[in-house]
Amino acid sequence: MRNTINDFEACACFNVRKVSRQLSQLYDHALEPSGLKNTQFTMLAVASEAGPISITNLSRLLDLDRTTLTRNLRIMEREGLIAVGSGKDARSKIVTLSAKGRSRLSQATPLWRSAQAKILKRFGRNRWDSLRLELQEMRDAADT
Repeated sequence: MRNTINDFEACACFNVRKVSRQLSQLYDHALEPSGLKNTQFTMLAVASEAGPISITNLSRLLDLDRTTLTRNLRIMEREGLIAVGSGKDARSKIVTLSAKGRSRLSQATPLWRSAQAKILKRFGRNRWDSLRLELQEMRDAADT
């Protein structure tokens, strides 16, 4: 008879999501003084690096579906962290960080760096670099 608990414990999705929840909690706690959640920090950081960016391109960079991204961007827009304006045509929308968004990102970045350093110290830089590549391959394998 097969032990279904062991099968479940070996599930790729279960294990990756479990680690994801734990990491999210660590980063959310670290970012708390900035008032940002890890998801908001990531969106601001990527949008900042990319400059004014279309929602479609931001969605691709974050690997988020547009509906989820748009819902999160609305919250950030209400908080004054970003502005969403018209793009080159009526269908496209451009995301730009506001002064408040840039300020909050600047405040949050050292907090994020501290959380990142904590993980790298405990896990190891080389192991992280290897795992990051493995995770990319897993993402590619799961791409439908």
